[in-house]
Amino acid sequence: MTVANGRELLSIPGPTTVPDRVLSAMHRPAIDIYAGDLLATTDDCLAGLKRIFGTSTGHCYIYAANGHGAWEAALTNVLSRGDKVLVLQSGRFAMGWGEMGGLLGLDVEVLEQSWRRPVDPQAVEARLRADTAHAIKAVLVVQIDTASGVANDIAAIRKAIDAAGHPALYMVDTIASLGTVPFSMDDWGIDVALSGSQKGLMTPPGLSFVAHNQRAFDVHARADLRTRYWDWTERHGPQHYQKYCGTPPEHMLFGLREALAMLFEEGLDAVWRRHRLLAEATRAAVGVWSRGGALDFNIEVPQARADSVTCVLMGDGYMPEPILEYCKTHCGVVVGVGIGELSGKALRLAHMGHTNAPMVLGMLGAVEMALQALDVPHERGGVQAAIDHLAGAVKA
Repeated sequence: MTVANGRELLSIPGPTTVPDRVLSAMHRPAIDIYAGDLLATTDDCLAGLKRIFGTSTGHCYIYAANGHGAWEAALTNVLSRGDKVLVLQSGRFAMGWGEMGGLLGLDVEVLEQSWRRPVDPQAVEARLRADTAHAIKAVLVVQIDTASGVANDIAAIRKAIDAAGHPALYMVDTIASLGTVPFSMDDWGIDVALSGSQKGLMTPPGLSFVAHNQRAFDVHARADLRTRYWDWTERHGPQHYQKYCGTPPEHMLFGLREALAMLFEEGLDAVWRRHRLLAEATRAAVGVWSRGGALDFNIEVPQARADSVTCVLMGDGYMPEPILEYCKTHCGVVVGVGIGELSGKALRLAHMGHTNAPMVLGMLGAVEMALQALDVPHERGGVQAAIDHLAGAVKA
């Protein structure tokens, strides 16, 4: 017997639920790529992305690629073979970005750190102060790492770079954070930022985005890793198709334009506040469950727990797979599995993108139901704690 019939609830940290409005916007015929509405669509998307990235002076590009494509685009446009980059470890994805750099011929150094804590700005400053020859050409960091559930303080890391007096480019991956938490490229002094369509931007996987400031574009002129597809200069060409190095991904752009419109209709401050409240509700539930001894937050520092995903460690010999299977098979709820160092050791509870209180409470209810059905030690009342938190924060 199950209670899974009905619409499946996707609660993984990407891809996230695609709104019906976005799906409807994509359900239309192909159109001319050289004139008319597609040109206006591109202009709308690029203007919206600049607003989301928090830049009035920077420039944005749209790629038909996933986030790994954005990684490659960012690296190849500003770096040269043999350049040293400093990767700030706080989970899986900064490491993946660095590994890509190694394959491109970069000299990759990792500032190693636990998966259970955010990047330490003081450690960044100390390493850059030691680089008196300024061999490090770029610093790579992820704002939110969905493998660990950490949220790094991007503004504080910028201050650490400045305190060290180091000229390295500051490059930030916002794939799991853009559209879920504040991000301000101009105010925080970020040289290159990148993101993807499938998380906070509520669009199917397949688009990625890179933004840069003038400082990065000046370096771009000297970069020798440039290739035609990723190249910023080529995408500044006079023809519309050059913005995509060929045929534009029309239907993805229709969806992105609608998703951006939804975010701006809600208001970015309200979007960020919604994500914060739903994350706090999730953390309230996990906090109660953890008193049973079998579960715990992966991130030890409460203020560094991400507002888009919560990573929950399993202990005392209990495994996450039975919980994941129970939620999917018996409740129709898909919860995220641990990856990287936490493979087979953690659950990932997503609360990002097109989501609301009933969706998050439903996901938490399915998890608590699984814990009880599978006799996993936990203190009951996690869902009630989530409800209590939201009822106290969202007044009548």
